Amino acid sequence: MIRNRKLFITVCLLALAETFWAQGPNNSGTYYINADGKKGAELKTALSGIIYNRDEGGDLSSAYKALWTHFQSTDARPNGKVWDMYSNLREMTFGVDQDTGSGSKEGQYYNREHSMPNSWFGAKVMPMYTDLHHMYPTDKVVNNKRSNHPFGETNGENFKSANNFSKLGKCTYPGYNGIVFEPNDEYKGDFARTYFYMVTCYEEKLPDWYMNFGVNGSGETKNAVLATLDGNTYPGLSPWQLKMLMEWAKKDPVSEKEIKRNNAVYQIQKNRNPFIDYPGLEDYIWGEKKEVLFSYDNGVTKIKKILTNSVQEDKQNSKTYGTDGRVRKLNQPGVNIIKQKNGRTRKVVKK
Repeated sequence: MIRNRKLFITVCLLALAETFWAQGPNNSGTYYINADGKKGAELKTALSGIIYNRDEGGDLSSAYKALWTHFQSTDARPNGKVWDMYSNLREMTFGVDQDTGSGSKEGQYYNREHSMPNSWFGAKVMPMYTDLHHMYPTDKVVNNKRSNHPFGETNGENFKSANNFSKLGKCTYPGYNGIVFEPNDEYKGDFARTYFYMVTCYEEKLPDWYMNFGVNGSGETKNAVLATLDGNTYPGLSPWQLKMLMEWAKKDPVSEKEIKRNNAVYQIQKNRNPFIDYPGLEDYIWGEKKEVLFSYDNGVTKIKKILTNSVQEDKQNSKTYGTDGRVRKLNQPGVNIIKQKNGRTRKVVKK
């Protein structure tokens, strides 16, 4: 009986420990719990089911207009200026330097950039069109130069922003030779994790995007979609694009800027970018760890294993006791007995 009591106390303590320890990173709590124990394509789908649901902020018009205000929470530098990832010509002021529909020089205005061009998914279509996880305030002129070209690496023969900060030109990365836009090395990881989010969150829509705006599309949009997506929910990205973005993510790891931005976006639209919360998560979906089970909290899997083993051991060693404290057979007639199993006590009467 003493052994069973100790087991009962141990199980309770472990269960209590699980309650306290089972918390995801960056105050995400149990947000990712439904992805626990998944791997590879299954993990990607589980994450999609978690992060797809969000507060869209009303209809398209009001949600798109609200981005101007949201940027002040999600993309402000420590000094309060606009955090532009396309140009470093000058630091702009929120509101004052907001795009007015005029201006033709870099460093004049910032606007609302779809880092995954909206023409790839049908333009003004919710919920992608206003999803803050891929929306950034960027220099208007550089944004216009980027147009709807895919991300890539280039010598920048078509365009270079001030101080060679970002570039546009023929792709030099193996696997594609079309026109691409290359962001600065400082933010390549940011955009890689943004694309990982997009092809995970909207994985069920990827085949339609590929067919409607790629295969059956036209011009730059067609080329860009076919170059970036593979037409499937998994992997989702074309081989060369996936390889390049995986490299970008490793060379430019998750920064404090991204963590703060992810938390700020969560406060607004109530969903998160898991590739920021879990640095290296892409390896569990597409990389060398895709056969490794994902744990949303590093302590949970171990605790569950201990609890499972304890229960199995108790089942094997469970005994039935009479009111006199002696071991009895469960089916012994005429005895009012107490059965102790898995730390629980109950009375059993056999007639």
